[in-house]
Order: sequence, then structure tokens, then C-alpha cells
Amino acid sequence: MKKILAIALALVLVLACFTGCGAKGKTLAEVKEAGKLVIATSPDFPPFENLENGEVVGIEIDILKLVCQDLGVELVIEQMDFSAVLPGVQAAKYDVGVSGITITEKRQKNMLFTQPYYEAAQVIVVKEGSPITSKADLAGKKVSAQTGTTAEEYCLEKGYAVSSFEANSDAQLALLNGNVDAWVIDNCTAKEMVELHNSEDAANPLVILSDIMTTEPYAFAFAFGSEDLVEAVDKSLDKLLADGTIQSIFDKYEYEYEAPQK
Repeated sequence: MKKILAIALALVLVLACFTGCGAKGKTLAEVKEAGKLVIATSPDFPPFENLENGEVVGIEIDILKLVCQDLGVELVIEQMDFSAVLPGVQAAKYDVGVSGITITEKRQKNMLFTQPYYEAAQVIVVKEGSPITSKADLAGKKVSAQTGTTAEEYCLEKGYAVSSFEANSDAQLALLNGNVDAWVIDNCTAKEMVELHNSEDAANPLVILSDIMTTEPYAFAFAFGSEDLVEAVDKSLDKLLADGTIQSIFDKYEYEYEAPQK
């Protein structure tokens, strides 16, 4: 599996380089001149992004609508699989990557990030009654994760047998069907999806373990060359963090807000 994933990742990077090497992200002036900020997102990550009556909604969408108000531009949303979001931003096909994106040292070598706006956690989901009760129990077990995520990367680094899926719904289904022993995913999205599943199939409940895998800062990603645009977005985020607006957005979606670590 590792070999297959490595080959697939290499192909993605080659394609991104072929179409976008030397590409430069938009400046603040260029975005204002265009009158729009184009974001790339995978709307299968509630409560941050999901589809509701055909419209992309969620915490990050609400935040970026307010950022766009500050910039005086329109928010334009492009939908795709998560595995295409970061390569698309790196190649400057889109202005911003928005999908619960974690800042990592590896990613910072290839793109720019705003300041963090939220401290997320990766958690383990299992079937009720599973012998897995902590991350220590994952040794030798099969886990599912979404392709291209830090959850997938973390599990591969730990040497787990990983089944990767483009959509979190498929990673969840792999657990429900018994194809894997556990599913690793962001805590807020886990809460949303597990609550929905348990309300619809109470006979086969899922459980989120209390033992957290990792904590990670979420931010928005930009191509190199967009330094002044990132600075402008950061100023807007400063205001939204300071006046409690981001806290209120999480309250709206009924999720506990964790401020980013300084």
C-alpha cells in the first residue's frame, strides 16, 4: 500500500509541476482587480465544508465570506477531491486552499499559509465494543483515512496498514463493513459524521475514542507569490479572532472552539 501511495503521490506532484512549476499566486491587487477570491475545497468535511441543498456551507466558508467582505471581493468556490486541493493551489490554479488544512513543515516548503485560526485534533473512530480503546491498540491493525490528509500521513508514519479513500464517507464505510479496524479523522468531522450515523443506524453504533492522535493548527493555503494577499487575509483573521467572531461561528455550528496555540 505504501508503495502504491508513493507512486500515486509522485504522479500528482509531477502533474502539478508540469502544469504549475513557476506558477505564481495572485497578489492582493490582482485579486481586487478580478473582484473575486477563488477557493479550492473538498466539501465532504463537515462542519468545515459540506454540501447542503447543492450549496457549499460550513465554518470555513463563513469565515472566508467575512474575509472577502473585508477585501471587497466575491467568494468563488471550486469543488474537488481533497487530494487535488493542495496541488491545485501550489500550481496557482486557485487562490486559496480551504479544507481543514493543517500547517506542516513539509507543506510550508511548497506553499504559504495564513496564521492558524483553530487547533484541531485527529481522533480514532471504532465500532462499539471494539478491542481498540487507545492509539496504543492500533499496532498491527488496519485503519482508514482520507487521501492526502495529515491523518493518512500520520498513520503511514506509524507503520499502520492504511486504506486511503478520496472521501471520508468511504473511509467510514470501510470501518462499518469490517474492512478496517479503525478510522482516523478530524475531531469535529468525526463528531458530525458519527452522530449522523448513530442516529440513522442505532443498531451498529460508532464510538470516538478519547485518546487523541495529534493536535494540529488549521489555516488557509496559498501559492508562493501571494505574500501580500496572505498578509491582508491575516489582518482580517486578526480582527475575527480578536472580536470573537470565529468563536461565534463555531457556536453557530454547535462545536467547541479551540483557539490556536501561540
